Amino acid sequence: MSLAQKLIDERVAACVNVLAECTSVYHWQGKNESTAEVPVLVKTLARHYGRVEELITSLHPYELPEIIAVPISNGLPAYLDWIAGETSTPDNN
Repeated sequence: MSLAQKLIDERVAACVNVLAECTSVYHWQGKNESTAEVPVLVKTLARHYGRVEELITSLHPYELPEIIAVPISNGLPAYLDWIAGETSTPDNN
């Protein structure tokens, strides 16, 4: 929740969905791992990706957090305008 709030406070995300805890199973440093994780979806513009990544890596406890960008190819125009408006300030246009 603190990561979500920081992204919103800095106006680099219009919305952050904090999803339900899930179990992730993966191979890491030569062995199989399993851990509880909380996925988040960050709604922002491509131009803010660098700052979003920077904030996540600085606040996340993992050495290698999962950070991926999924481009928006289409969407409700009014919603996309809202994202643009909520992430645009004099400091981060």
